Amino acid sequence: MIFHTDRGVEYTAHRFRDELKRHGIRHSINRAGYCTDNAHMESFFHSLKAELIRSRTFKNEEELRQALKSYINHFYNQQRLHSGIGYLSPVEYEKMAA
Repeated sequence: MIFHTDRGVEYTAHRFRDELKRHGIRHSINRAGYCTDNAHMESFFHSLKAELIRSRTFKNEEELRQALKSYINHFYNQQRLHSGIGYLSPVEYEKMAA
C-alpha cells in the first residue's frame, strides 16, 4: 500500500512515518515546491466523497469496502465520464488508446 500526502507537519513527523513503516505502508509525499503532485488524487477523493460517501451511512467496514469496490471498479472506471480524457470512461479511453 502507498499512502500519499502533502508536506504538512503531521505527515513529515518521525512518529507518523515510523507508524506507516511499522505497518508496511510506503509513504509517498509531494516534492518540495510542487503542490500539484497529488492533484489527481484530490480530484478522485472529491468525486468519491460527493458521489458515494456524503449523506450515506455504512453498517460496517465490510459494507463500506463493498461500496468502494463497486464504485471504483464498476462506476468510476467503466461508466463515469472524465472530462480530462474527452468525456470517456477510463476503460473506453484505454481501449481507444491501445
